Amino acid sequence: MPPFAAPYNPISMGYPKRTPSPPNIVTLNVGGHLFQTTTQTLTLAGPDSILSTYANPGSSSDAFIDRDPELFSVLLSLLRTASLPSKARSFDLQDLLAEARFFGLEPLLVSSLSSPDRFDPFALEQSAVLPLNGRDPPSTLSVTQTGSVHVAHGSKITSFDWSLRRRSTVLTRFPAVDSLLAISPSVAAAGATDVAGLQILSLSDGGSTLKTLNWADPTKSGSAVQAIGASPDLLFSSFESCRRNASAIVAFDAGAGFQPVVEIGRREIYGAELDSAIPATKLQWVPSYNLLMAAGAHSGPSGRTGNVRLWDVRAPMEAVWEAKEGTEDCFADVAASEEVGAVFKVGVNSGEVYMVDLRKMGGWVGLGRGAAVAAGKGGKEGSGCRVECYGGHVFVSRGGDVEMWSEVVVKGGLNYGLGGDERVMRRNVMGRRRGDGVGKGRIGEMGFGGSRMVLARKGEQCVEVWEGGSDLRF
Repeated sequence: MPPFAAPYNPISMGYPKRTPSPPNIVTLNVGGHLFQTTTQTLTLAGPDSILSTYANPGSSSDAFIDRDPELFSVLLSLLRTASLPSKARSFDLQDLLAEARFFGLEPLLVSSLSSPDRFDPFALEQSAVLPLNGRDPPSTLSVTQTGSVHVAHGSKITSFDWSLRRRSTVLTRFPAVDSLLAISPSVAAAGATDVAGLQILSLSDGGSTLKTLNWADPTKSGSAVQAIGASPDLLFSSFESCRRNASAIVAFDAGAGFQPVVEIGRREIYGAELDSAIPATKLQWVPSYNLLMAAGAHSGPSGRTGNVRLWDVRAPMEAVWEAKEGTEDCFADVAASEEVGAVFKVGVNSGEVYMVDLRKMGGWVGLGRGAAVAAGKGGKEGSGCRVECYGGHVFVSRGGDVEMWSEVVVKGGLNYGLGGDERVMRRNVMGRRRGDGVGKGRIGEMGFGGSRMVLARKGEQCVEVWEGGSDLRF
C-alpha cells in the first residue's frame, strides 16, 4: 500500500490534537477564515440577525458563511466594542453597509457612525453640499439623531438618509412648509403658518398623510401651526387661530394614536392688548429639567416685542419662568442648552448673546459680544441671527458665518458654582468651508443631529453638511 493511502492521523503527523471548544465559545468559518467569539457577543446582534442563530446551544460548530472575512472582522469588532476599529477606514462605506444589512447589523453600524460622541465642534468642516430639486430654497429643516436630514423647500420635503446617498422627495398639501420635525427617519410632522392642521407624514411612500392634528380654537376658524417640538413621550405643536386672535400649545401622545393630552398656555387677545396672544414660534424640550421652552415675538410699528416661557406640562396654566421681551432688545432667536443648563438669546438690536441660568431662574446676563458687534455700526445688529445648542455648545449664526460659545470653568471666580469656581462662556470662531463658491449667503436655518451640523442659506437651493471629529471618512 503506498504511503499516502494510510489513514489520516493528525497526532502522528505532528499536528496538535483539537480539543472541543468551551460551551460558550462559537467558531464561525467566514469565507474560509475561522473566527472565534462567544455566545454573549453573538446575542448582542439581536434576534433579527442571522448571527443570533449561532448563539443557540444547539447550533453546529464551524458554521460556514460565504461572505467576505475582512468585512466580517470589522463587524465582529463592532459587536464586541460597540464601535468601529480603525481599520474600517480602508473599506468603502457602501461595502460595509451591504455587509451589515446581510448580517442584520445595519442599526448598530448606523448608531456607531452617527453617535453624538463623535461630534467635535472645534474640528467641524463642510463635508457635503446636498442639492434640492425645484426652484424653492429651504424654508426649514430637521436632522434626526442618526444624522439623516429632512429639508422643506416650497411645498416639498426632501429626505437624505444617514449616509447622504439616498434621497427621496415628497409633495405635501401645503403651499409652503414652515415647520418640520423628524419623528423618525421615515415619518415627520409638518405645518404651515397659513393652512390649518398639523400633518403627520410618511416620507417613504410618496408622502401620504398618516394623520391630521388640530386645535379646537375658541373662534372655530381653524388653527395653523407656528412651531413643533417633541419630548420622548409627547409631540408639541404651537397653534394660532386663523383669525390671529388666540393661540395655544397642544401636547399630543407621541404614540401611534397622537391623541391630545394637554393644552398649554392658552392665550386670547382682549381689546388692544395685542401682545397677550403672541404664539410660540419656537419650541424646545429640556429633558433633565422636564420643561418645555416656548418663545414667540411680534414686530410692530413700535418695534419687536415677545416673550420666553418655561412650562411644566403637568401644570399648564402658569409658566415656571417668563421673560417679557420689550422693544429695547427683544430676542432675534432663542435656544436652551441641556448640558450648560441655560437659555440663550441674541438681542435683535445689539447682537449681544445673553443667557439665563436654569438653576437660578434669574434675568438675562450678557456675555459681552454685543459691544464688539455693534462697534462702528448701527441698526439691528442681531436681525436674522439664529441660535441652536448642541453637545454642550451654543452656535450663533451671523450673516454667513457661525460662531460658537463654550463653557469653561475659571478657578477662583465668585459668580457661579461651589468652591469659588466660575462658569464662563467663551466665544470661538469655528469651521472651514470648501472653496467652491458655496456658503456665502446668510444662514437661515441650522440643525444638529448625530455627528453633524446642517446649514441652509437664504436663496440657495441646497443645504450644507458639516462634520468633524471622525477618524473615519467614507
